[in-house]
Amino acid sequence: MGKYILKRLLWMIPVILGISFILFSILEITPGDPAVMILGESAPPDRVEALREEMGLNEPFLQRYVTYVADALHGDFGSSYRTKLPVFDEILSRFPTTLKLTVGGILLVVILGIPLGILSAVKQYSVFDNVSMVAALILNSMPGFWLGIMLVLLFSVKLNLLPATGVNGWNSYILPCITLAAGMMASVVRMTRSNMLEVIRQDYISTARAKGADEERVILRHALRNALLPVVTIVGLNFSSLLGGTLIIETVFNIPGLGALMITAVRSKDIPLVMAGVLFVALLGGFINLFVDVLYVYIDPRLKSQFVRGKGK
Repeated sequence: MGKYILKRLLWMIPVILGISFILFSILEITPGDPAVMILGESAPPDRVEALREEMGLNEPFLQRYVTYVADALHGDFGSSYRTKLPVFDEILSRFPTTLKLTVGGILLVVILGIPLGILSAVKQYSVFDNVSMVAALILNSMPGFWLGIMLVLLFSVKLNLLPATGVNGWNSYILPCITLAAGMMASVVRMTRSNMLEVIRQDYISTARAKGADEERVILRHALRNALLPVVTIVGLNFSSLLGGTLIIETVFNIPGLGALMITAVRSKDIPLVMAGVLFVALLGGFINLFVDVLYVYIDPRLKSQFVRGKGK
């Protein structure tokens, strides 16, 4: 297992380099001059040219990219064109807000979505199953921004129970987390239900029942562990993608998170901030996917035995 983890970590190096080169190339060909955006459209050409020279924008593309990678390897990711602050200071100041929002949404998905999917599978074609599937279909089809606005109108404007915008306390995260979790929860409920239905029809489940195992043990001990792998994949992928910034939710609820910061950076062509933000999220995504792969082994011991056999070959 240790060699596998080390191999995955080493594979992340060319992936991060590839992402950085593609992103640097895209920022190069997109319209807009950072120097003009900083000084304004009416700035004298000589001042614009002097600023371009100071920022190194007059150097060839490959030379600028190699310089950026070399500086990044030494921990220098540059300063924001807009604020002149180190880019990671800005990213790390916004990231905890996005992390709280993402963790809250994922916890709601796991705590509510997986049990609802299990109950729907166990009570297939019952009233509970039909209602939960209809609700999941509605939530999956509902735009996140619309749901967020409706929740604000109900719980903030009409009932005056929860804050409408900002992050002034723990209760400020309730409506954003519910909005964020709604669509994902629908997918997790349907995925858990379909996988559970497939697993509980297998021969070993019938054998366990024939041997006298109680239904709760059959469902939770035998069926659930084998049905969880695709669900864990969905949750892990959603978690890594949401860490990149829950832009729509942050916009609706006026939350100063990472997504809002990245959109501002892209609009102003703040190259150092865009590069650092994307690489930060890509690195986090790589670690989360690695964690999910390792978690597979503890959910399904058969994978561990396959891994051991593969290592011995």
